[in-house]
Parts: sequence; structure tokens; C-alpha cells
Amino acid sequence: MENLSEHRVSESRTEQIQIVMPGYTNGNGRLFGGKLVAWMDVVAAVTARRHAHRDVTTVSIDNLQFKKAAYANDTVLLIGQLTHVGVTSMEVRVEAFVERLDGTKELVNRAYFTLVALDSHERPTPVPRLVPETDEERAEWDAGARRTELRLQRRIEQF
Repeated sequence: MENLSEHRVSESRTEQIQIVMPGYTNGNGRLFGGKLVAWMDVVAAVTARRHAHRDVTTVSIDNLQFKKAAYANDTVLLIGQLTHVGVTSMEVRVEAFVERLDGTKELVNRAYFTLVALDSHERPTPVPRLVPETDEERAEWDAGARRTELRLQRRIEQF
């Protein structure tokens, strides 16, 4: 098996494209939030699997922010990128954009997913280290460390 000691952020970056079909919308023609979250969860899982080279499971979603609506026939671009890793867990930022026909993009949602790598017995297993290379990636790493501390504190407080 290859050496999985560390990976760059760019090695697991994931993009997915969806067209908002009428069956994915509410009575006002807006994309159901739950449908968007499901798409985002898939992108987060693929991103984490690419990094860990393992099966993964989602354990939490933080900072889910619906900024704008997506409507029937919109093209939705989803981008997943690792922001922070622990021993067995990975934080993945997933952003969703509406991509206009002229190519312009507008952010409609952003969330941070925490996923855990699983061994063949579905128990948490170690993941490769993450190597942030750019200033943006290092800033996300630092912010991810703070979010991890907050998650741990919330767990201790049973919040």
C-alpha cells in the first residue's frame, strides 16, 4: 500500500455539478434545503475518502449557512476542500454556488462537515496529515483548529 503519511489539500479537492430539477424544489420553485445538504454531504464524503483512502462517516455539520436561494433550472456547483485533520477526523468545507449561464458564480451555501475514517470493522482509524500550502489553506487550518476546540467543548457541555 502507498505511504499515506501526508497529503496536500489540492489532492482531495472535489467538485460536483447539479442542475436543480423541478422535483427538487418547493412550491415557490426554490431548491429544498435538505436536498442541497444531501448533495453537500456526498461532496464532503468524497473529499474525505480521497484524503483518507478509507470509508468515512459524517459525524457533524457546522455553520450551515443558507445565504441565497437556488431555483429550478439553476446550475449548482459544489466544491469540497479539506480544512483540518485530527487523528481520525477530517473537517471539510463545502461551498455551493449557483453558476449562471455566463459563467459567473454566486455563493448560496457554506458548511463545515466533520467526518471520521473507518477501518474494516467500522471503527475510527488514523488518517494522513494534511499539508496546507497556501496562505488561504493555512488560515483555514487555524480556523479549523478553533472549530475543533469548540466542538470538543460543546461535547463536554453536552450542548
